[in-house]
Amino acid sequence: MATLRLGDKAPNFTAQTSEGEIDFYDFLGDGWGILFSHPADYTPVCTTELGTVAKYKDEFLKRNAKVMALSVDGIESHKGWINDINETQNTSVNFPIIADEDRKIANLYDMIHPNADDTLTVRSVYVIAPDKTIKLMITYPASTGRNFDELIRVLDSLQLTAYHKVATPANWKHGDEVVISPAVSNEDAKNIFTKGFKEVKPYLRLTPQPNLN
Repeated sequence: MATLRLGDKAPNFTAQTSEGEIDFYDFLGDGWGILFSHPADYTPVCTTELGTVAKYKDEFLKRNAKVMALSVDGIESHKGWINDINETQNTSVNFPIIADEDRKIANLYDMIHPNADDTLTVRSVYVIAPDKTIKLMITYPASTGRNFDELIRVLDSLQLTAYHKVATPANWKHGDEVVISPAVSNEDAKNIFTKGFKEVKPYLRLTPQPNLN
């Protein structure tokens, strides 16, 4: 299968997970989704990551986003590992972890990079929009844990820019000024962005975040 790219439809699948058999599209419903892979169970960095995701679940739900993890180990292994995660990270894993022993889903989503390791998945992240298109892909090496504050920030940006004619500048955080799309004329911008805007350059116009009161 060809490598997935931004804008492609996220492949659907049915999988055995720590919460039973799940159809991915049914699980996501009409919301946003985050699918992320882990090299293996009982690995130190993954243990901290899954504990962090459990603690951030409410933040994802506030953004109408569900999370699902994947590891190439089996259900019984997952269950034992979840006990370790809950104990060491002082949390309770509250999202499904896919058991991908045959690596079917890992291959579907190009999560195995042979030059890094020909059996273990890399730390892939996919953010999937309600229309099931892929809006973000990030790939980390197995040795580097993910920054979930950054994933929240990116999700905020993706949701804002999906519904408003803006983009988010470098290091943008929720509540900061945003950039008006170049396709919007100044005349239209006056009507669309009622809080006003400042023109730094004709191609660089800043306005307060439009979906805040």
